[in-house]
Amino acid sequence: MLDWTQLNTTCSNCQSCVLGQTRTNIVIGRGNINAPILFVGEGPGEQEDLHGQPFVGAAGQLLDTLLEALMLKQDDYYIANVVKCRPPNNRVPTDDEAEKCLPYLRNQVALIRPKIIVCLGSTAAKYVISKDIKITQIRGKWIERKGYWMMPTFHPAALLRDQSKKVLLFRDIKEVKQKLHNIMDEKDN
Repeated sequence: MLDWTQLNTTCSNCQSCVLGQTRTNIVIGRGNINAPILFVGEGPGEQEDLHGQPFVGAAGQLLDTLLEALMLKQDDYYIANVVKCRPPNNRVPTDDEAEKCLPYLRNQVALIRPKIIVCLGSTAAKYVISKDIKITQIRGKWIERKGYWMMPTFHPAALLRDQSKKVLLFRDIKEVKQKLHNIMDEKDN
């Protein structure tokens, strides 16, 4: 397992797939590296590629607003993506691209050791939970695996296209907050 410095260096030098040739910046993550919640998205978009930070574009601003509305503190979470480089035109990462980047995400999980992993969208759920997952069928449901509580939900970008999903995403993240409180209460007892 790589430490944070080694992981950053390794990702910055990575040319394992074609995405390494077209990126502006590597996008590792943002937030508390000891957070109890890990949010995992698909991959960097244009703004994330320019700034080297995940979820800083319109979808990220929506996610930040949602987390603030639910009074989740920035210390409570870390945000990462399946792939660390922007796919051209914000397309979905290919299986090869995702598979090449998954060891980096697994390394992040091992370093952070979150209690809860929230998969934002079908791509994250596919690579973190199951290849056959259908986000509309599984979103909002808890899955426990290898000591982690996982919840797939909609990606905030989906809300920018379909406002009707806003209530469901809000409900899911509210459930994540409640699960975190329950876990922390159990730990204290």
